[in-house]
Amino acid sequence: MAGFISSAIGVGFETVFRGIRQVRPHRPIHPRGLRLDGEVVVHGHGEPSGISWLDRPAAYPVTARVSRSVGLPDGLPDVVGLAVRVHHRADGAPPSTFSDILLSSTGWGFPGRFVLVPRISLSRAPLSTVMPYRGENGPVLLGARTRAPAGLPASLRGVEHAVGGSAWQLSLHFATPTGPWAQFATLTLTLSPDRDEEDLRFDAVLHPLAGAGTYEWSRRVREPSYALARRPPRHS
Repeated sequence: MAGFISSAIGVGFETVFRGIRQVRPHRPIHPRGLRLDGEVVVHGHGEPSGISWLDRPAAYPVTARVSRSVGLPDGLPDVVGLAVRVHHRADGAPPSTFSDILLSSTGWGFPGRFVLVPRISLSRAPLSTVMPYRGENGPVLLGARTRAPAGLPASLRGVEHAVGGSAWQLSLHFATPTGPWAQFATLTLTLSPDRDEEDLRFDAVLHPLAGAGTYEWSRRVREPSYALARRPPRHS
């Protein structure tokens, strides 16, 4: 029964996604964004999460994109998306593999951490993965909170202006679906010298978090829309 429901939801999302794609063939959602570069530093936190990457102190280079889900004009509230690509280094070699983490503006407590919330301020906007990862000890959510700069708006122009002068610093947290958040890392982002983010795409299904699994019901919900997004737009 659960499989049928998750598959039905996935097909529903795909249908909506397909309709939007008729108007926005290149990026149906999150049409505009800013490319960012930076680093994530995983700290020793002493609270095993059940996901090896979260529990092993290390520093990793990242590529990120901040965007507005619907693409409403700056100044209007919109669901904010922050996609983070973690590049994994092996013995000092150039990055060869990576994991994609997709965060969206939500609430912070339960059940708000599962609800997408339009925002006008990033400083006050909690972010979460919404969909849980499958850890050794059960489901695990990731979340993020902005620490600096203060007064960071959710508009792309505002982010570009603010981050152009100082780094965007966020704390990263993990939690069970209903449990308290525990900080495990610090994420620091700056504007990328390469502003071209048109072909920068993230996929949490194809590039899962290192050491984490995916629940079948979650894959059924996301995969139809993700598969559609991977297809190049048709040119008339």
